[in-house]
Amino acid sequence: RCRVITDAAPPFPGTLPRSSLTEYPRSPFHFASTESANMSLHWGIAGAGKISHDFVTALRTLPTSEHAVVAVAARDLSRARRFSSSHNVPKAFDDYAKLAEDRDVDVVYVGTLNPQHFDVARLMLQHGKHVLCEKPLTMNLRQTTELINLAKEKKLFLMEAIWSRCFPVYDILKREIESGTIGEIRQVIVSFGFKLSDVERLTVKSLGGGTVLDLGVYAIQFACLIFNNEMPRTVRAAGCLNEEGVDLSVSATFLYDGDRTATVVTHSLVDLPNEACVVGTKGTLKLPNFWCPTTIELPAGKTNVSLPETDGKFNFTNSVGLSYEADEVRSCILAGATESSKVPHDASLLIARLEDEIRRQVGVTYAEDCLG
Repeated sequence: RCRVITDAAPPFPGTLPRSSLTEYPRSPFHFASTESANMSLHWGIAGAGKISHDFVTALRTLPTSEHAVVAVAARDLSRARRFSSSHNVPKAFDDYAKLAEDRDVDVVYVGTLNPQHFDVARLMLQHGKHVLCEKPLTMNLRQTTELINLAKEKKLFLMEAIWSRCFPVYDILKREIESGTIGEIRQVIVSFGFKLSDVERLTVKSLGGGTVLDLGVYAIQFACLIFNNEMPRTVRAAGCLNEEGVDLSVSATFLYDGDRTATVVTHSLVDLPNEACVVGTKGTLKLPNFWCPTTIELPAGKTNVSLPETDGKFNFTNSVGLSYEADEVRSCILAGATESSKVPHDASLLIARLEDEIRRQVGVTYAEDCLG
């Protein structure tokens, strides 16, 4: 399930030289051992917003002998302290650097705003922390490549938090496709949209707004998964922008060799069906709520998978399922892996490449695109 990267693995182009990095003592979780398998993975939380709340609340459904949140950091100390009090987190910091320097932290969950992902995740890796970073991993392909290079150089675990792929329904989806019951896949159709015009993180450019990075990452990752991370031979995209030049809606088509097509649609002005369809020569698979699914419609009928039981309160749909990706992270770190086979680095690189191309065609640019 997890990929173990050895010293013999070829580096990505532009890998940072070891001499430019500061070495920090490694936690017991860098390599698998009987002792570490019985220890709790110590989480640090970067960002004290709604998604971080949901992540920590979901962690409470897992054994405390396996997962423990030991610290939280936010740019405002009062926010960090409120989060700490609400979730019984021992330490609260007003500086992400303090979290990075905390030797009691094994892995950091990055739940900050999109433009902060790269800097915060890089800081944690530079200080010897494993990282689970919310999607999008970064703002563009350049940043994603640099971050992955750094993780590889440091031999640290890094995963883009595409929690969708950790849901049990995705395992059912994979098995059904491999069984051949729907034949050769010719078409993937994914829609993802809500009425979000009043949500600043989606409409303000300086906050990394736009449907491509906020919603499109889910739809794009699904198409990439179904077509085995193959780069489309053609990408065609169009969309509508607001006065800041942020995309309010986007429609994109990926054309693959062998007469295969994927269509992804995102929207922030209307509610879309929010489902994924995989159409083959013999049948169709459908995933309602494809980004956090508990149901899959197969040719033989519907299959339902219950979520973990919880009395926790969440901000977003099915957020208790964030526990699935937390368990995936722990399993990989215990195995000495630097990436997960569910969300491997090459998947994050392809997703970033496609996001960049869609934004280029639609006409969305960020300050981060002009750096480097």
